Amino acid sequence: MSNVDIYGIYQELGIDSKVFDYCQQVEEKLMPRFFEIDRIAEFNQAKVLHSMQKHHLSAAHLNPSTGYGYNDDGRDTLEKIYADVFHTEDALVRPHITCGTHALHIALAGNLRPGDEILSPVGKPYDTLDEIIGIRPSTGSLAEYGISYRQVDLLPDGSFDYDGIRETIGEKTRLVEIQRSKGYATRPTLSVERIGELIAYIKKIKPDVICMVDNCYGEFVEEREPSDVGADLVVGSLIKNPGGGLAPIGGYIAGTKECVDRAAYRLTAPGLGKELGANLGTIQSFVQGFFLAPTVTAAALKGAVFAANIYEQLGFRAIPKATEERYDIIQAIEFGKPELLVAFCEGIQAAAPVDSYVTPIPWAMPGYDSDVIMAAGAFISGASIELSADGPMKDPYAVYFQGGLTYPHAKYGIMKSLQRMVDKGIKIW
Repeated sequence: MSNVDIYGIYQELGIDSKVFDYCQQVEEKLMPRFFEIDRIAEFNQAKVLHSMQKHHLSAAHLNPSTGYGYNDDGRDTLEKIYADVFHTEDALVRPHITCGTHALHIALAGNLRPGDEILSPVGKPYDTLDEIIGIRPSTGSLAEYGISYRQVDLLPDGSFDYDGIRETIGEKTRLVEIQRSKGYATRPTLSVERIGELIAYIKKIKPDVICMVDNCYGEFVEEREPSDVGADLVVGSLIKNPGGGLAPIGGYIAGTKECVDRAAYRLTAPGLGKELGANLGTIQSFVQGFFLAPTVTAAALKGAVFAANIYEQLGFRAIPKATEERYDIIQAIEFGKPELLVAFCEGIQAAAPVDSYVTPIPWAMPGYDSDVIMAAGAFISGASIELSADGPMKDPYAVYFQGGLTYPHAKYGIMKSLQRMVDKGIKIW
């Protein structure tokens, strides 16, 4: 199909020729980058496939279970597959985990006891952990149970403050929480290699400390996972990368058997643990979504690279930069003005297959300390592996763009965000 034919359909979708031509020129230069992304996806696809074959995944494993969920072979087999792919001793993969924040809370609360201390060596974690930890007072926080928290900020250049970490680790330090992705910050996302270096340093200081990695948005972006470089626990959401766009809910916790068991006892109840928990008909979407996850993640990565190049060449700060290596699917762009942030999100929403006619507006979202604008016209509510964008309405008015089940959809979303600015009369050229 020629570019003329392609433009015809984009014209029907509201993209003018100037926006289309500019985006096509940017895309043409990205083909070598896209080839490398596809190569990593191919490696990870083979890894997942091999594990499913190794554990004799069968049609019988895709049957739903109810009630207590005793002897749910599908659930148990999927958890073996997760543990195998992440190279861990065990895994907990359940629809009863409502989101990534919930998964992190289960892992923390299950493995910490009164008097213990959490250390974040990479600065303050994502906003939704504030109330879980007790940084912001909240009913049921870990602080209410006598669990304390300390953090060591990254140095101005984004490197680890190794001296500060050494000074901060103490007798009470029980668990180190390492957030791989940037969250609502403009620090670099951590590569698996850097995470491994950090874990090795921490373990030399205190070998028995639990190193837990918030792996959200990072699964299958590289050939290795944090569990390959020493993490005792890796935690994530199934409506992000590993769910492949099919999982309707859920989260996972993979790691040492002891750590996973503790988390399971927190999820269900002491004495019950992993033995209970029916799949409630989610098992096929969980299994098939995990199978698709490497290629879906690749599509989202291509969209992020495309977005970085589109906006960086227009003079906006992209984090990571357009030419930098990628370690998660999130692309941050600093606009500096609220109207640009709003217009971007309006464009992403207008490009959605679901609720494209809805206009997103900033609102006081639970778990955040400022109004947040979110664009997410998704098949699965809140699924940020689907095309989505959000950002807090505060300086530097950065948008955090992620997802896209297919690259063509991610591409259209970015084109539509740019078109929205043009239509609103915002000067960008």
